[in-house]
Amino acid sequence: MAAPSESFLSGVWRASELAATELRTCSTGHPVLDQELPGAGWPHGSLIEILQAQPGLHEWRLLLPALRRAVTSGPLVLIGSPHLPNLPALASLGIPAARLLLVEARTPAERLWVAEQVLRCRELAALLVWLPQARPEQLRRLQLASQASNSARSQPLVFALRPLAAQHESSPAPLRLSLRAARADGVRHGLEVALLKRRGPALETPLQLHAELPAVVALRASQSVTSVMSVPGPHTRPIVVTDHAVDSTRPVGRHRPVESGRQPALA
Repeated sequence: MAAPSESFLSGVWRASELAATELRTCSTGHPVLDQELPGAGWPHGSLIEILQAQPGLHEWRLLLPALRRAVTSGPLVLIGSPHLPNLPALASLGIPAARLLLVEARTPAERLWVAEQVLRCRELAALLVWLPQARPEQLRRLQLASQASNSARSQPLVFALRPLAAQHESSPAPLRLSLRAARADGVRHGLEVALLKRRGPALETPLQLHAELPAVVALRASQSVTSVMSVPGPHTRPIVVTDHAVDSTRPVGRHRPVESGRQPALA
C-alpha cells in the first residue's frame, strides 16, 4: 500500500505540534504564555478552565491584561465572585465600573444557568464564572453555550474558575491550566502556570510569568486617578469590606448586586 503523500498529510494535525485554530484569539498579555497556546492567545467563544487552590487568589494577575482590552468593546460579567470587586482599583487598572456587572448566584446550578443566559447577550466582552463544583455534563453545556456565542457579534472570552482538585476530573474545556504563586526570573510576584490541557504536545515544565500583584499596580496607577467610579443605579449603596478582589487595602465604592434567578440585562 502506497504511503500517504505529503500534500495529503499537510492538513492533518499532529499531536506533537500546536494546533491551528479557526477561532479568534487575543494575546494573554504574557508573551511566554502566548507562545504555548494555539493561536498565540486566549480563544474567543471557547471555554477556558483555570484551576487554583484558593479562589480569588491569582486569576486577576493572569487575566487583567486581556480583560483590560476586552472591556473596550463591552461589559465584563462576574458570576459567583468570591470577593467583592474593588471598583477604584479596577478603574485605575483600566476596567471602569460602568463596564462591570456582578451577579450573585450561590449554587453551581444557578451560576451555570446565569452563565448560559449571559452568553446569549450580543454585547458581552468577557465572562468569569466561579464554579467550586460542576459535573462534566454541566461544563459541556457551558462549552456549547460558549461556542454558540461565536455566532454573535461579541465572541466573548469565557473563563471558568475552579478548584485545583478538579484537575483529576474530566472536562470538555479545550484549554485548561492551573495557577500558583512562584518566582519568575528572580522577580517577586511571579506566577507559575501549568498547561493541563491544550491542542498540542504536553508541556511538562510549568511556565514562569512575571505578573505583579494588582494591589501594587493599582497603587502606581492611582497617582493619576482623581475620581472614584461607581456603578449607577437606583438601588446602589456604599459598602466597606476587607475581602476585595484585586486590592484588599482600599474600600469599594458602590456595589449593585443582582438577585439570583434574574437574568442580567446586558443586551
